[in-house]
Amino acid sequence: MDPIILISLAGIALCMFFLMGGLTSSFKWMGSILVRLVIGAMALFFLNIFGGVFDYHLPINLFTVGVSGLLGFPGLFMLVAVDLFILM
Repeated sequence: MDPIILISLAGIALCMFFLMGGLTSSFKWMGSILVRLVIGAMALFFLNIFGGVFDYHLPINLFTVGVSGLLGFPGLFMLVAVDLFILM
């Protein structure tokens, strides 16, 4: 990724921290999103492990991790449904 884009994103994130009422609440909010994304990545990982038995694989990328992490298991089921019924 281009360094200018990364610096711009970091600057926007810093501005969001200050606008959201201080660093403590912002870190708490960002921390909860980060935990959800990690859980979403783990759910996709285990889906791929158990899906290997049925020769099924769902790619782990930023979009799929975001959907499965922020929407939870309904988002994960939606990704599987879209992959099975629309993309295949």
